[in-house]
Amino acid sequence: MALEQIYSAIEGVYGGLAAIKLKHGAYEAALIPEIGGNLVSFRDVERNHHYLREPGEDHVEELKANPGIYGIPVLFPPNRYEDGKFPWNGEVYQLPVNEEATGNHLHGFLHYIPWNVVSYGANDQESYVIVEQVVREGHEYYQYLPFEYTIRLRYTLSRAGLQQQITIQNEGQTSMPGLLAFHTAINAPFEPNSTAADYIAKATIGQRVELNERNLPTGSTQPLTDDEVLLKTEGVSPYFASMDNHYTAEPQNGRNYMELTNRKSGTKLVYDVGTSYKHWMIWNNNACEQFFCPEPQMNLVNAPNVSGRSAEEIGLVSLEPGEIFEETSRLYIVNPK
Repeated sequence: MALEQIYSAIEGVYGGLAAIKLKHGAYEAALIPEIGGNLVSFRDVERNHHYLREPGEDHVEELKANPGIYGIPVLFPPNRYEDGKFPWNGEVYQLPVNEEATGNHLHGFLHYIPWNVVSYGANDQESYVIVEQVVREGHEYYQYLPFEYTIRLRYTLSRAGLQQQITIQNEGQTSMPGLLAFHTAINAPFEPNSTAADYIAKATIGQRVELNERNLPTGSTQPLTDDEVLLKTEGVSPYFASMDNHYTAEPQNGRNYMELTNRKSGTKLVYDVGTSYKHWMIWNNNACEQFFCPEPQMNLVNAPNVSGRSAEEIGLVSLEPGEIFEETSRLYIVNPK
């Protein structure tokens, strides 16, 4: 059977953990429901490309210990909240302080708790899996943010690469925050026989948000460095400096994206994230030259605690009862002509 005709979606195992494994043509992917519904693997087996940072089947304990730095973790609500405080609709909810160094809450809960598998399947057009998180009273998350909602995540493999569709539906009686990000860990290098020095990255960043010693916004912006200007325009090494930087998003030609290009082979990995994400976090683990995280994020860090700026400007999204937020992103390859 020709490679382009191979497609499947099956229950399998990744490092001893239950996984849904997808295949479609040259692409394959693996999602682990019990650890955050994390899609930990996206590969082109024909070219031996590994696009996402994987824990590896022999190191899943590392995934359990730190699920935020492998695959595509779901952050809800994303990033940091000062002293764990989350003001909303006249109430102040208390999230646990889980980052001792800053005294903040970091990244929510959904990236490490189990998700439910709704369905999976395959045909000659696509292979897919759908997982969801249903939050009601009694859910471990409800005690911190007492809202009723369902988050549903659909991953699809096709000739067009890996598509991610997420929906958040407010099923309660009051408005709720719809703050979301993905801590997507991209391999650089992702091709065999290449090195980090072969790659340049471009991202649709706008202004750099100044952060204080607690990694919270000061209310000011900072001028872009020469390398950051290259990141926004022509491209630059994703390891030009140690980065844990917060930027506004500034779509180009109607698109909000990151591109990672191997200058030697010409192969380009595109991460098109959709324009609902008004901010980027970019983290490269101290310029480790192994992976970096271009993180599409809906809101300014600590947004519920920020005053004097409009909700639209800082991405403080509110969902009214019955409303649904939806966004689609895609990872795909552009090969040299």
